[in-house]
Amino acid sequence: MPITDVTKKQIAQQRRLFFRICFDCGAKNPIGGTRCRKCRGSHMRLKNRTLGAKK
Repeated sequence: MPITDVTKKQIAQQRRLFFRICFDCGAKNPIGGTRCRKCRGSHMRLKNRTLGAKK
């Protein structure tokens, strides 16, 4: 069931796409975080936000 309300769609996109992934353990972390919440490592990346079909 697609979301038609613009505000709800923006909230859903923020929660789904804007966070950091730890390279060491793979945990999801907040976008403003500098250290991993799980392993305390500082080697993190932004979540890939490219749109399109998987190959």
